[in-house]
Amino acid sequence: MAGLFIDVTFTDAVARDAALAKKLVEVCPVNIFALGPDGTLTLVPENLDECTLCDLCIQAAPPGSLRVIKLYDA
Repeated sequence: MAGLFIDVTFTDAVARDAALAKKLVEVCPVNIFALGPDGTLTLVPENLDECTLCDLCIQAAPPGSLRVIKLYDA
């Protein structure tokens, strides 16, 4: 589910990598990411529009495996 202003997508490999999932949860200042019951990465849809576009998640993930998509033209 996309937010009003942004959407975040990531590969299945990112979602299943427990260490990377934990790191993404830690680096996001607005809690867009969470760990599911099985330790996989999930999104917190109600927090998506709190994104500050800081790029910390993009820097933490392998190139091309996580995208923050702006749903508007600035």
